[in-house]
Amino acid sequence: MNQRSSNLLDEALGLDQVIEPWPLRGRVVAIEDQVDTSGSFVLHHLLKRSLSPNSSNVAIFIAFSQPFSHYDRILRKLGCNLVSQRDNSRFFFFDMLKLQCPDGDEGITPEGGLIALYGKIHKTISALPEISWKNVSIIIDDLSLMEVAANGSSDYVLDFLHYCSTLTSEFDCSLITLNHEDIYSNEDRPTFLIQMEYLADILIKAEPLATGLATDVHGQLTVSNKGWNKVSNFHFKVKENVVECFYPGRSRG
Repeated sequence: MNQRSSNLLDEALGLDQVIEPWPLRGRVVAIEDQVDTSGSFVLHHLLKRSLSPNSSNVAIFIAFSQPFSHYDRILRKLGCNLVSQRDNSRFFFFDMLKLQCPDGDEGITPEGGLIALYGKIHKTISALPEISWKNVSIIIDDLSLMEVAANGSSDYVLDFLHYCSTLTSEFDCSLITLNHEDIYSNEDRPTFLIQMEYLADILIKAEPLATGLATDVHGQLTVSNKGWNKVSNFHFKVKENVVECFYPGRSRG
């Protein structure tokens, strides 16, 4: 992200003033996007910020969507080397792509897989120096695919998210999730999605423009920061190595 983009998004998230202590500590951040308007760049930005070289933050990334190589390639374009961060024990990656189809001899059920995953997350945090606990970010990409991995059981996902939310109070760490809002109808929205919106201290929505598609604007972001009782809204444009954020009417083309 360029400086302008970082400023607008960081200001809305409260990340523009300090890096230490991690401003999102103890908070739940829910990112919701739509199939045609991806909000994954927000997830990538928060991952990059959490791994800033000027901080002691730690990121635990739970990947249901893509393999490690995908995120490493994107973060390298943003100036962050995930391999190096992993080697320095600042980045822990859990590849959950095989959860839905585990090896037959392992005997892992979807429910058992999520319970085991929570145990690994808790163990990873507990093994860190106590001073680092409040600087940990648990990042999940994404909840809809977690539901698929759980054989469509939203109850398993809801239980897992409840377990993870307790970590924000136990360790004062942060929980960041991504979900695709428009794959559900209003009548069929799963309980875990409604619960995440309720638990979220910060709710970020990436949506298409109300006026339709535009060549110089790819969508709009709405950031509801409940702690500040503040709502920020701005447009964004995704480029190869950067995402530009700007107020309506001020596209930089």
